Amino acid sequence: MPRSQPEPAPAPAPAPAAADAVATAAAIDAAAAAATADTGDAVATADAADAAEILRAITRIGYLITRARRHDLVRTVAEVPLDRAAVMVLGQLAEAGPVRPGELAARLEVEAPHVTRQVQRLQQAGYATRTPDPDDHRAQLIQLTPAGTAASDRIRQAGTTSMQAALAHWPPNELHQLATLLHRMVDDFLAYSAAEELEQPAP
Repeated sequence: MPRSQPEPAPAPAPAPAAADAVATAAAIDAAAAAATADTGDAVATADAADAAEILRAITRIGYLITRARRHDLVRTVAEVPLDRAAVMVLGQLAEAGPVRPGELAARLEVEAPHVTRQVQRLQQAGYATRTPDPDDHRAQLIQLTPAGTAASDRIRQAGTTSMQAALAHWPPNELHQLATLLHRMVDDFLAYSAAEELEQPAP
């Protein structure tokens, strides 16, 4: 009879050192994953805290800039006898140039009757005028008169002078950085707000 072949010997068990190395590597990977998760949570917490502080600072400066006493001071320095609502319309017209009433209301995010009242006040003060829209003679454009432009410039200069005095001790590079970041923040927030409004269901 033919001689039977011997059975193959079993594979040797992993050496203890190799097994320990595999276990150690797995433990390191698990620890790294946990650390990454903890870091993400910490960053999210820090981001939320920073966002809350930014909102708090903006709320404070918004109150200080728009309060009645501040407006009265700027109005006196600039020699512009307008209330705060009319000053807002004046500034928007200075920035936008000739616009239709509806566009002006949209820029200010107010109802059209509010704009109509404030434009009438500007017209009575000699600061604004209405002209036919060259693209549609049925419509009208609102624009500043030379006196209105001069009044807007005086208001802006009064505000700029106050801001310069308040931040006079800041290094120029920090002032430039602040101005850059503020504009970036406003642009990003406006873009976010516009996208958020589009996602809202129609009433």
